[in-house]
Amino acid sequence: MKHSKVRAICLGAIIAALYTALTLVFQPISFQQVQMRISEAFTLLPVLFPEAVPGLAIGCLLSNLLAGANPYDVVFGTLATLMAAVLTRRLRRDHWLAALPPVICNGVIIGLVLTYAYGIDALWLNILTVSLGQAVVCYALGVPLVKALSHTGLPQPGRDK
Repeated sequence: MKHSKVRAICLGAIIAALYTALTLVFQPISFQQVQMRISEAFTLLPVLFPEAVPGLAIGCLLSNLLAGANPYDVVFGTLATLMAAVLTRRLRRDHWLAALPPVICNGVIIGLVLTYAYGIDALWLNILTVSLGQAVVCYALGVPLVKALSHTGLPQPGRDK
């Protein structure tokens, strides 16, 4: 196995572990109708690292499983994170635009999950509250995280894979 493949697997695993740890440490604010999942700041990491895409999906899956989330939340929450990570990677040239897919994907999909899997009525309110929490985390934590990491000599957007 090449050094770069080992690096990619390790980086994805580290991102998954950090995502899971942060979600569980901040569990009281990571779930429910009004949520601010601090670990979602990592959803901007695909801007710099393609390895973050599977790492985020695995981290979300593990977080939801370990926290005892509804099976629909486990499946669709993981798919929302995966979809957002793929779209963020595609929009990597503009950090502010790249933060939008996690807000939209999670707002809509998790809003639907809250309404139909957990029985929390008020679909539009669920979408709004999840989107707002996601926007705060992505724009207040995620964008600055990516900007700080991009100044450390790590691969720059557009110059890696």
